[in-house]
Amino acid sequence: MAWNNILGKRGEQLAVSFLEKKGYQILAINWRHRRAEVDIIAKDEAILVFVEVKTRNNNNYGEPEIAVDQKKEDLLAFAGAAYMREIEHDWEIRFDIISIIYKNEQSFTIKHFEDAFFPNN
Repeated sequence: MAWNNILGKRGEQLAVSFLEKKGYQILAINWRHRRAEVDIIAKDEAILVFVEVKTRNNNNYGEPEIAVDQKKEDLLAFAGAAYMREIEHDWEIRFDIISIIYKNEQSFTIKHFEDAFFPNN
């Protein structure tokens, strides 16, 4: 497996642990709908949360969260809408970003951006 894939998977594992410690209920990891994927789907009390995780091993090219562009937001919204239809969703939603700089198991930073964007659609 390529280093970027390993780094991404490790970031997702850290994000799941981080959210669980905050009291979130994890509903799905790497949920796919057609060409779109949501890294983590969770509940924060009664709020359904779609989480995009971005992990880098440094911030030489900017913080990881800047990689969530309009195209990615649109794909997340598309997948989120499909998930909501599937579970017959009828409560509040939110789109979050978790940004991780990962050096090793003992050295990493996590930033959680709650309500990071609202879909245009």
